[in-house]
Amino acid sequence: MDKNTLFSSFGKWIAPINIVNFQQRIDETDQDKYVKKLTTKAYLLLFLHAQLQQREGLRAIADDVLSKEFQQELGLSSISPSQLSRKNNQVEPALLEEIFVDLVQQIQSVSGNTHSLRKDIKIIDSTTIGLCLQKYKWATFRKTKAGIKIHLRLVFANQEDVYPDKISLTYAKSNDRTQMESLIDEIGAMYVFDR
Repeated sequence: MDKNTLFSSFGKWIAPINIVNFQQRIDETDQDKYVKKLTTKAYLLLFLHAQLQQREGLRAIADDVLSKEFQQELGLSSISPSQLSRKNNQVEPALLEEIFVDLVQQIQSVSGNTHSLRKDIKIIDSTTIGLCLQKYKWATFRKTKAGIKIHLRLVFANQEDVYPDKISLTYAKSNDRTQMESLIDEIGAMYVFDR
């Protein structure tokens, strides 16, 4: 994606996110009560942009803010990696979970109207995310490493589209079998997962 296309399409890419509801939840929870610079909405947009551009660290994400077009979108003139790190620790995960659930419901309402041969096939898989043991002692994984595990259930909406349906976060040591009860909850569906 070239530079000119990126910012014109970024607004369309995030359009399914109900920013008004998100902002109401931020206001209700006082998430941005003492925030002067990096609001939770700007944080969300910045990290979605980073995901789209496959940025590999906070420094690369902070460098994106140097673009004039992106500064207008975010309402920021600059940001440091340390500010991003602090905001990452402050954002309430429940706010981000609500966005995920809302997007899944939107996909289900659209895909529910189309006939699908594969709608009863669901894939369950997990991935481990390594964390710094010094900062995340609660997430002990190995002697020198911390981590969490994301267990994900994917649904075939139709022959071209696959979307995440359900997610579960655990310590990295947790076996996939520990989450089967929460991820397998429909009778008549075929679940595919590795050992």
